[in-house]
Amino acid sequence: MRPVEHYFTADEPATQAERRPLRLILAGREVTVETAGGIFSPGGLDKATAILLDEVPAPPLSGNALDLGCGWGPIALTVALRSPDLDVTAVDVSERALDLTRRNAAALGCDRVTALRPEDVPAEASFDVIWSNPPIRIGKAALHELLRTWLPRLSPDGEAWLVVGKNLGADSLQRWVEGELGLRCTREGSSKGFRVLRVTR
Repeated sequence: MRPVEHYFTADEPATQAERRPLRLILAGREVTVETAGGIFSPGGLDKATAILLDEVPAPPLSGNALDLGCGWGPIALTVALRSPDLDVTAVDVSERALDLTRRNAAALGCDRVTALRPEDVPAEASFDVIWSNPPIRIGKAALHELLRTWLPRLSPDGEAWLVVGKNLGADSLQRWVEGELGLRCTREGSSKGFRVLRVTR
């Protein structure tokens, strides 16, 4: 029996036959991107990400941004389209997702988007803004390790914005960020069963 593959499993880039176009609205404009099976939400913008993009304030005009768990790139592309002079790092463990993000960024002229595996991000890099629909379903221990790795890389005045399902532990995660990481974590929005959390130093 074949093991079940998840969207957070490392994989190979999608072939030309596997890639398919998707038209949608990002940053207030209609765009066409490529998606493929085997990544998170290949059929469009998932509900949680859409809520995050609706709730967060505008990204800074310059500096460094991080999209943690980029998938085919909706968050990274939105940040880049809204702030063209911002350097955007899109991180994912999936080679397929990274390849799609690179292709989509190139197609939309977002030349300051860099898609990397986590281990390829320079250790000294810090971020003025982090936007993420974190992969809750990897399990609590793995999620905590992910956030423990990346949230402390906020710059002194940086902000992280996370969207988490209430029934997937948003409230306990909020308490964990404050208690375990010593960062301030506040609930800034709630919509359709999801919490939007803001993390600062």
